[in-house]
Amino acid sequence: MADTVQAMATEVAATPFMIPGGKGEFRIQLLNEDQSRGVVTSIVHIPPGGHIPAHSHRQGSEMHYVLSGDLIDAGRRLGPGAFLTHAAGQVHGPHESEGGAQVLTVQEWQSRDGDFDFNPA
Repeated sequence: MADTVQAMATEVAATPFMIPGGKGEFRIQLLNEDQSRGVVTSIVHIPPGGHIPAHSHRQGSEMHYVLSGDLIDAGRRLGPGAFLTHAAGQVHGPHESEGGAQVLTVQEWQSRDGDFDFNPA
């Protein structure tokens, strides 16, 4: 059985996060990385006016849950409580925010040595 880790998300520092082709200063809180299962759980902070271009991830699926703010996904405005899932290889986005957003993200893939599975469409 794996060790249980309990913490408050507010205890995890939000650090700068570079998104290829992105506009704005993104930050990320890495809440959990399980390399043996290839799962990453994070909170992505999208700044006001932030933009993430349409893209895909070849190595696995991902899901997003809007915690706060506004997320515009491919032109569709979403608010807190909205939930999105994307299968491996599925092009999704662009993602934008007018006023800023915090999005809980769970991904089946990991970055390795600074190499992210982010493929602009």
